[in-house]
Amino acid sequence: MLKYADEFLNGITMYRLMLYELILLLFVAVFLSFLKVLPFEPVNLIFQASILISVCWGANKIFAHLFKAPANLESTYITALILFLIINPVRSYQEAVILVVVGVLAMASKYILATGKKHIFNPAAFAVFATALVLNYSAGWWIGNIWMAPFVILGGILTVRKLKRFDLVISFFCTSLAVFLFFAVWRGNSFLAFFQKIFLETPLFFFAFVMLTEPQTTPPSKKWKILYGAFVGFLYASPLSIGQFSTTPETALILGNIFSYIVGLKKKLILELKEKKQIGLNIYDFIFNLKDKLSFLPGQYMEWTLGHQIPDSRGNRRFFTIASAPTEKDMLVAIRVLENSSSFKKALLNLSPGGKLVASNPDGEFVLPKDQNKKLVFIAGGIGITPFRSMIKYLLDKSEKRDIVLFYINKTAEEIVFKEIFDEAFRKLDIKTVYVLTDKENIPKGWKGRVGHLGGDIIRKDVFDFRERIFYISGSHSMTESLKEILKGIEVSDNQIKTDYFPGYA
Repeated sequence: MLKYADEFLNGITMYRLMLYELILLLFVAVFLSFLKVLPFEPVNLIFQASILISVCWGANKIFAHLFKAPANLESTYITALILFLIINPVRSYQEAVILVVVGVLAMASKYILATGKKHIFNPAAFAVFATALVLNYSAGWWIGNIWMAPFVILGGILTVRKLKRFDLVISFFCTSLAVFLFFAVWRGNSFLAFFQKIFLETPLFFFAFVMLTEPQTTPPSKKWKILYGAFVGFLYASPLSIGQFSTTPETALILGNIFSYIVGLKKKLILELKEKKQIGLNIYDFIFNLKDKLSFLPGQYMEWTLGHQIPDSRGNRRFFTIASAPTEKDMLVAIRVLENSSSFKKALLNLSPGGKLVASNPDGEFVLPKDQNKKLVFIAGGIGITPFRSMIKYLLDKSEKRDIVLFYINKTAEEIVFKEIFDEAFRKLDIKTVYVLTDKENIPKGWKGRVGHLGGDIIRKDVFDFRERIFYISGSHSMTESLKEILKGIEVSDNQIKTDYFPGYA
């Protein structure tokens, strides 16, 4: 089941996955209301969803135009549907005015309450927080009920697996449940009633899976993500009050967003294309001007946004590894573009020098270990070579020697890129590269590399002390999982294996 789930997840962006999940929850809510399971009229739910989607769409268009920023429709619809699921359905046209106010506030917060073109607060959380503060109209969080819970949990698990944010979510759950349990024991509540109420009658799962995990407002590093989850979990579960102010899910998230901003100092970068060139079979270099020096670690990735006409189901955002090193003047991204590639990649390929796109702060833990004496093995499949290009170029520029063996796997020799850097690394730093071609029918004459799929036998031959090394694997999800099993078969333990964040390359 996990194999099929991962194949599905690799073919869809995180934002499109979240949008589909929320649309499913909308239809489920309408259906359950029709059956009288939920205490709402189906027409009221449809009316509320229509108002919020229309208002958020219109307001986002206006603010995007005023601030000259790319309008992300998926993000707009996601915010509208979150608001639909947490604000109690209105029953009159007079109450519908509240929906208009909430929708406009949510969109405004993305553009006005932002630094470096990066919004600070979760738009939906800020909108309901501000509405409660100014108009005394609070969100009911009606999504937190026993009938909706199975759909929330199933979709949420898929989202967290796609994002690889289990550390953040588990930290939130552990902290919030510990606090909830403490107060339940203190008040003498029964454990059965406690667990039923917390798990099935509150928006705990929806809050954690949908709102807490928003990439734009979470810290960049694993350590801070865990602390962020614990901090929000404590606030979420604590019955704190100061005068008329008391903690609610939205206030917990707003305060968490402030914490995330302080520790992460996130901002968006507007990058201008300097040059693009084909460097291999269907592989292109995109070189961007960096006006200011960007601080990042070799091997990290960024989220890229490129507004374009009629984006396909994979949307207008992508995660790509930074192929350049921090020591280089320009920023480099290398991408494989095939005939069936996404509209995003095709739009990027058609971008002319001087064209611009938006990038987020660098993120990711797939980086060199701080201990320079650690022995390493890099395994790259196809375009998965990009983090290793960044790392090895950095080591060359710093003249920093490390004991590294690189296995570079491609179908044909025409797909090999950055060979000049790896050859230089061998001459100057003694970093060995083992090239592996899997298409046995198209091996060039005089080929000195390996042929066939990389197996334990090849690894043992080329790396005699493989049990002493840390293995870094970057490539497609299927390749990564296959290689992990091969490494386990030659007695390489799990804690010796690091894998790159793979959101899909299409």
